[in-house]
Amino acid sequence: MISYNARNQRIEAWVNAAAEESEDAAPTDPEARDLHDQEKAQRIEHEDLCRDKKQTYKGAVLLWLAWQTTGVVYGDIGTSPLYVFSSTFSEQPSWHDLVGALSIIIWSLTIIVTLKYCFIVLSADDDGQGGTFALYSLLARYANIARVDPNGPERIVVRLDRETGAELAPAGRMARDFLERSRVAQSVLKIVGVLGVSMVVADSILTPAQSVLGAVQGIQVIRPDLGRPAIVGTSCAILIALFLLQFIGTSKIGTSFAPVVVVWLLYNFSISIYNLVLYDHTVLKAFSPHYAFKYLIRNDSDGWKSLGGLLLAFTGVESLFADLGAFGQRAIQLSWLFLAFPCLLITYCGQAAYISQDETGLAFTNPFFRTVPESTLYFSIIIAALAAVVASQAVITSSFQLISQLMRLSYFPHIKTVHTSRRFHDQIYMPLANWLLMTGTVVVTAVYNNTTSLGHAYGACVIIVSFITTCMVSLVALIIWRISSIVVLIGFLIFILLDSIYLSAAMNKVPDGGWFALVLSAILSSFVILWRWGKEQQWEAEQRDMVDPAEFLMSSRSTSRNNSIARGIQGEGSLRSTRLRLSPEFGGGQVMVAPGLGIFFDKVGGSGDHIPKVFSQFVRKFQTRPQVIVFFHMRPLSQPTVPSDQRFVIARVTTKIPSCYRIVLRHGYMDDVLTPNLAPTIVNELMTFITRGPFPPDENDMPPEFREELEALRAAEEAQTVYLMGKQTMRVQRPEKRSISSILRRVALEAFLWIRENSRTKLANLDIDPDSLVEVGFVKEI
Repeated sequence: MISYNARNQRIEAWVNAAAEESEDAAPTDPEARDLHDQEKAQRIEHEDLCRDKKQTYKGAVLLWLAWQTTGVVYGDIGTSPLYVFSSTFSEQPSWHDLVGALSIIIWSLTIIVTLKYCFIVLSADDDGQGGTFALYSLLARYANIARVDPNGPERIVVRLDRETGAELAPAGRMARDFLERSRVAQSVLKIVGVLGVSMVVADSILTPAQSVLGAVQGIQVIRPDLGRPAIVGTSCAILIALFLLQFIGTSKIGTSFAPVVVVWLLYNFSISIYNLVLYDHTVLKAFSPHYAFKYLIRNDSDGWKSLGGLLLAFTGVESLFADLGAFGQRAIQLSWLFLAFPCLLITYCGQAAYISQDETGLAFTNPFFRTVPESTLYFSIIIAALAAVVASQAVITSSFQLISQLMRLSYFPHIKTVHTSRRFHDQIYMPLANWLLMTGTVVVTAVYNNTTSLGHAYGACVIIVSFITTCMVSLVALIIWRISSIVVLIGFLIFILLDSIYLSAAMNKVPDGGWFALVLSAILSSFVILWRWGKEQQWEAEQRDMVDPAEFLMSSRSTSRNNSIARGIQGEGSLRSTRLRLSPEFGGGQVMVAPGLGIFFDKVGGSGDHIPKVFSQFVRKFQTRPQVIVFFHMRPLSQPTVPSDQRFVIARVTTKIPSCYRIVLRHGYMDDVLTPNLAPTIVNELMTFITRGPFPPDENDMPPEFREELEALRAAEEAQTVYLMGKQTMRVQRPEKRSISSILRRVALEAFLWIRENSRTKLANLDIDPDSLVEVGFVKEI
């Protein structure tokens, strides 16, 4: 079964207790009751803020998740035996070179994948999320450099976990203080985190093309006359079919694909044992690392250049970390250590055993298909093609996870996200991202059309992401894990040395095709950074435009009998009858009351005393307010559903606005809440809110202020219900002086605003009566 950590259990217990609060707990005095409601709303907001989204698993669920992990995460790294040796050697290698290259593969899988990623990097999660941007988010919180919209719901997502200086070792405190003081260091950290995400997404376009082409090319072993167009066409058809399957969800795909990967790994394992016994078991000497050093020394610059091909043995390692949110640390560790890792080690040994005794000198050119027994060739082609399709799934899932992280922290425009599992909260599908990845992959497959040319463009992203990860995890170890600086330094030097050697070799491939991956990553990074910069400019402009309720409206009670009669007609009682005027700064006009219920969508939410911008704009433009006012905010929680009796948090707005309520709707990702019956639901919740407490069953015996409040609510509902949403149009402010920097800034802002106008709104799924919906437009200069 699924278990949450102790903090989440305490939070759930508190929320349940708050929801089931006894009726006697609500005071009958109006002012005391309002204060009580405000405090309760603040406590619930705080608990939602501190809620830990990380899930942990055990028992049968953990084994099931490890099975799914096999079908998604290891398809990429598991199909590397299709092309590693062919990408490393250009001619038949000698025994010593073959064993030396095999030794490098063995120890790279052991040190980089197993030791670094499986045991260290997977522990550096951000509320269960993985990837380089999760590392940036984690560091930003603990080093107090996180910056989010001060008036938006993103503040619910990001929380500050800064440790006090006394709890950090000197090196950790110095690193944290340096990050907090240096704007340059903060910018570099942000860019590096974004670059890592962009490279994984770029890899998501290259990996499917490389894997599927490598598998389909196996057909040429039995059909040498088969032309390149047929290979490319078949590969594209397979890729399109894979992307069309994504809507069914990660869990179903992983469960369906897992048998393919397991059969693939075990088949390779069995064939390799056969080759080791039949041909050359002496290649097992490669487990001694001195063969790797001798290979590099003996071949000098050629040995160094060959590392660009050997690093393909661990392409897909970034998926272990990027897919962490979808599967969890223990499931990934379990499936890697007990299945994928041993199978891959023996697979490469078996291929080397066959190649070392190959008299034709061609086995290295197609290391998988030429090393399997001829009687199993047809089965090998089928299982290789299926495994290659699965290989693409690892990076597709990674892309969904990483783009979701960017969106949560306002580094990417909002696009449609579909949660595909009630049990596993972070398994998602993004239709638009899926179609864009499919288009890019098909184009790359058609242009490069063979694995050799694709291999040049393929490895650079992998090792750069590994390099970035090493640097960022070292900072995490110092600042968050508080590990000794000496231990961190030793680990950092070991891993950064390996990454640097591989990186220098991969850069050698840039002129031969590696430039494509780097250019694609640069374009994606520029887009993400442009969006984030534009959002920060927008937040600054909106912050300057915030209105303090006390400075916006002025109130004065009327004592005349005629005005009391007028207020009675409008549904307002004497105890809460307040005439409002705009403050002199905003014109000073009297604010009239329009009959009806006005539901103002509030993007800020929270429990403070603010008023939504759409309300202030409405009142300023029309000098009118609805009879009953609701500031309505939706707060998404990282769980499938929220029980109906815990969804609504209601409090009166403590300004002088009469009949004004703040409602927060807490909902899970599977809850359908924006429905045509939203207004009746809100009215029912308000009635329950007003009448709760030790009141007599007969409404006529209730205190007059509460009875009048109910009458006003009923009168407003009978009159009309209107939903009011803000529609903010932004335009670039003309600079006082024209300069190169002002022109560039204007161009960047225009690009950001164009993307903003054409991106999906967060209320795109609004399913309410369009005749009751009013958009209040306003223009803001940025």
